[in-house]
Amino acid sequence: MFARFAHWLGVGLIVVAVLIVLGGVHVNHALLTPVRGSPQSAALVVERGATLAQLANGLQANGTIADARALLWYGRISGLASRIKAGEYRIEDSDTIVSLLAKMVAGKSIQYSITFVEGWSFKQFRAAMARSAMLTQATAGWTGAQIMSALDRADEHPEGRFFPDTYIYSRGGSDLDVLRRAGAAMKQKLAAAWNDKAQGLPYKSAYEALIMASIVEKETGAAHERVRIAGVFVRRLRKNMKLQTDPTVIYGMGDRFDGDIRRKDLREDTPYNTYVHKGLPPTPIANPGADAIYAALHPEPGTVLYFVAKGDGTHQFSDTYAQHNRAVKRYILSRRQTSK
Repeated sequence: MFARFAHWLGVGLIVVAVLIVLGGVHVNHALLTPVRGSPQSAALVVERGATLAQLANGLQANGTIADARALLWYGRISGLASRIKAGEYRIEDSDTIVSLLAKMVAGKSIQYSITFVEGWSFKQFRAAMARSAMLTQATAGWTGAQIMSALDRADEHPEGRFFPDTYIYSRGGSDLDVLRRAGAAMKQKLAAAWNDKAQGLPYKSAYEALIMASIVEKETGAAHERVRIAGVFVRRLRKNMKLQTDPTVIYGMGDRFDGDIRRKDLREDTPYNTYVHKGLPPTPIANPGADAIYAALHPEPGTVLYFVAKGDGTHQFSDTYAQHNRAVKRYILSRRQTSK
């Protein structure tokens, strides 16, 4: 009787072993078989707090994997189940359960980008972020002061404080985080430029240089003119002359600006109107790029005190008011008469 029991026990163990081997073969096959990507499953979104079981069941339901148990088994045996990171992951045709889980553990999520253009205002920066569907709008409805407070910079005006550049983020990233990085970039670049500035500049602080850089940025799109225009404004400051720059008038008008500056606008007493007030405006009027910052801190020497737009994106520069008047007649008044 004992012999018969031993015989059946041995058979049972063999059957169990065979089943384990067969199961292992099945799981191994499932792990290494490419997943079935489809338009519905081309990207996998892993929400914060999602469990591997939820992900596995979801992937089986949409047809990406054939058996959720294979992913669950591998995740638990490998110890990776608790290490997946939130994000959006691209599912490639060559992906297997093993490579897909590796992506989620490594956090290799799909990356998006947003570009802040040189010369944009803080308002334009915010509008660009609001149009980015993959960004979480954490600051929607906030004032500029509330944003600066959240960035631990409550004593600073937001205009000009953010560096124009392209910033990378993942799905669900926060607009506040983008601003934090752009703010840190501007702070670092301005500090470095200030430490390398030319001698004898009429600025009391790096912030005043930032204000000047924003004016230079808005005055010309021609890169080679920036240091020359900065030189004009620096000499005007030294001579206690009004800067008389149109972009400051436009900024002071805010949403009332309709594309034209009229005589009454030049006479309007806003804090930013440099036709009315001497010196720099109270804050930057835009977010300047690296070249404009460099120009403000390395202005071109010379005797030029005036310039007027030629109409082709560049300017005519003059040393004297008489020369400037002739340039105005040539490039402004004649153009107006031609357009009538």
